[in-house]
Amino acid sequence: MKVKTLPFLFVIVATMLLITACSDKEDNAENQANEENLENVNESGMPIVDEPITLDFFVGLNPGVEGDLNEISSMRQYTEMSNININWEEIAYDSVEEKRNLALASGSLPHAFYGANLPPSDIFKYAKQGTFIKLDDLIEEHAPNLKKILEEYPDVRKAITYPDGNIYSLPYLRSPDFISAQAFPLMYFNRESLDTVGMEKPETTEEFYQYLKAIKEENPEITPFGSTGMYTLIGWLEGSFGLGNNRGSLIDKDSEGNLRFKPITDNYKKMLEYVNKLYTEGLIDKSIYTIEWNQYLANAAEGKYASTVFYDPTTVLGEKAGEIFESAIPLAGPNGDQQLTLTTYVFNIGTFVITNTNENPVATIKWADYFYSDEGAKLRFMGEEGVSFEETSDGEFELTEQITNNPDGLKTEEALRRHAHYLTPLPDPGIQKQKYFKGSETAPTALEAVEKIEPYLSDERGLPPFTFTEEENRKLPAIATDISKYVDEMQAKFITGDIPFSEWDNYVETLKQMNLDEYMEIQNDALERFENN
Repeated sequence: MKVKTLPFLFVIVATMLLITACSDKEDNAENQANEENLENVNESGMPIVDEPITLDFFVGLNPGVEGDLNEISSMRQYTEMSNININWEEIAYDSVEEKRNLALASGSLPHAFYGANLPPSDIFKYAKQGTFIKLDDLIEEHAPNLKKILEEYPDVRKAITYPDGNIYSLPYLRSPDFISAQAFPLMYFNRESLDTVGMEKPETTEEFYQYLKAIKEENPEITPFGSTGMYTLIGWLEGSFGLGNNRGSLIDKDSEGNLRFKPITDNYKKMLEYVNKLYTEGLIDKSIYTIEWNQYLANAAEGKYASTVFYDPTTVLGEKAGEIFESAIPLAGPNGDQQLTLTTYVFNIGTFVITNTNENPVATIKWADYFYSDEGAKLRFMGEEGVSFEETSDGEFELTEQITNNPDGLKTEEALRRHAHYLTPLPDPGIQKQKYFKGSETAPTALEAVEKIEPYLSDERGLPPFTFTEEENRKLPAIATDISKYVDEMQAKFITGDIPFSEWDNYVETLKQMNLDEYMEIQNDALERFENN
């Protein structure tokens, strides 16, 4: 018996042709829409687009910050300039991670994530899934300001290039010549306390110890050393113990340029032994591990510390503190080490990504690229000319009286937040330049402090954030979390004397059992990729 297959085959073929036709029709419609979108984009200058468009951005807000970004003067001005309206989904700081992960998991995506605290591991994961688009060609063809920076500073390109050789996110950069922003916090000594004990500012770790000891004995109502946490003192002392070429990190390079895990080195142990001596002899504020930020500020402003590691006292603590505290040079350690390392100028590599829902990627990259320009940096950090800042006769830029002496009694930063949008979101795309940044790091006294330490700056800067492969990202987070937590706990216990240094070998062995070798192998591979990018 013959089976009649022709009608059945005809149905299949007809269906396939219909699907193909529909698909082609959809592709043609999409291509036509993309062409129309591109025709709306101007090659250079403002406005970015002829006909206004609206983009949806997810944005994380700084702690304690509320408000509509579109109500900030700089953003209002930029909307008018660019012809691009931003519909902001503004997320409170405590909810950023939860809401961001929910958006990524549900597929209900904005056109871009802006200042969303995206870790590089998530960026690479979702980029490989196609959620975040490649930015290489967009930067090359439509982001002249960032492209210029990448050409001038190859390390920036290396840092934002992921293991597959592509760029998926834009960075928050500090201008490499903005030394002050990469040097603070610094050591400060209380001039009144120095006079009381008849000493000059210490320049060695031994002199520092003798000074603190003299304060305790001769001026007991003053705390010899106080700060916002032990990490500030550790960061300052690293360069005195030969650990200073990647300030504040668990890894750095040894004298031969090889990556090492600092917390198991002999130099690190010697540094902790030194800090332990200061702590157990009562020369460090006993509340240093628990002190609240505002309590520290109040104590420091009243001159209750004989020494501290912090930011410019004049602008952060007030004029009285500015008159009392004097900046210092790095301390020479027991082996003559005396240096300070600048932090990396690649501050954050995950400040801006474009999602696959965005039908205007060219306009979007142009919108973000403006903040890597000189004019964009001025708008971002200073706000609206004639309102929040003005140009002086010598070509400099100053905040207006409305900001520095606000009639409503607002502090400078609070008043500026209404006009300069960098204060509202978490780290966002752009470059921070000394000329336009009016925080504590650019105060005259801060710049004077930096001049003193410049002769002691390390030839190397801190390492930038690394990017990791998918396989490395599956292994590293758990290992890194356990190791970091254990190091922090043991550092505190060694310093306070809760655990004696006779337990050092057990501490090192425990770290090795926590997969330290694998942790370092991953870090070394990441460094090698960075250097070869």
